[in-house]
Amino acid sequence: MRSLSLFSLVIFLLTACSPSDTGTTPETTSPQAETRAEEAQPQEAEDVRYTYVLVHGASGGGWDWKTMDELLTAEGHTVYRPTLTGLGEKMHLSNADIDLTTHITDIVNVILFEDLHDFVLVGHSYGGMVITGVMNQVPERIRHAVYLDAAAPEDGMSAQDLWGIVSDSSGHEIVNGIVYFNWLDASSPVPRDVPQSLRTLTEPVSFDNPMALQLPVTFIAFVQTGQSLEARAADPSWQNASARNWTIKTLESDHNAQRSHPQELAEMLQAAPNDRNQD
Repeated sequence: MRSLSLFSLVIFLLTACSPSDTGTTPETTSPQAETRAEEAQPQEAEDVRYTYVLVHGASGGGWDWKTMDELLTAEGHTVYRPTLTGLGEKMHLSNADIDLTTHITDIVNVILFEDLHDFVLVGHSYGGMVITGVMNQVPERIRHAVYLDAAAPEDGMSAQDLWGIVSDSSGHEIVNGIVYFNWLDASSPVPRDVPQSLRTLTEPVSFDNPMALQLPVTFIAFVQTGQSLEARAADPSWQNASARNWTIKTLESDHNAQRSHPQELAEMLQAAPNDRNQD
């Protein structure tokens, strides 16, 4: 009789602990499992931290992107803003033999020697020529590219081909292979814009690497106050960006938004890595 009672008790316990009659296993989550689940959730976009390589425009320097560096760094991003040979604090190296390849190599070497991977490559104005060449050489290291009111050339095209910078009507003076742009003011205190080698503007760039052509790119056009989008979109660089199905955005600003609209530009740079080329 005692054995029967013990057997009945075991049966009762097994029945009470078994799944319900519906066959559904009850869901139980331990505190540790909940913690792991929370950790596995994707981060919100604003929490993602990127590395940026900012390439300045003609006659400029890394100095011109100091404010942008500070804004992005304050948000937790990592920023490199190298100065191209012969410009900015490297103006003492200026000579007529500096060409576009020199400037492309400047940036490629920063990438290689800093061992950068999965970074956002940004080019402003003439910097678009430079980053085009960089994309062609090391596309596997680049997460995203951003053209800021920048030259977006076709393969085999120079800045001169794209913009016609060197002409009698340009107002730029050329002396011994050095271009003195019409916006330069030698009386301004440093840091300031400085002359630049002509060969940087006349050497064509290569953009024929299949991997480079597949990179996601954002083209941000600065639209002058009073300028229509139709007029701005007539720019050959805009047309090239459109033909490549790049994401195209606009910012109402003069050509140097890093000076006049730094906060708005910083926000656009942080959002750009989420853009994808159109199908």
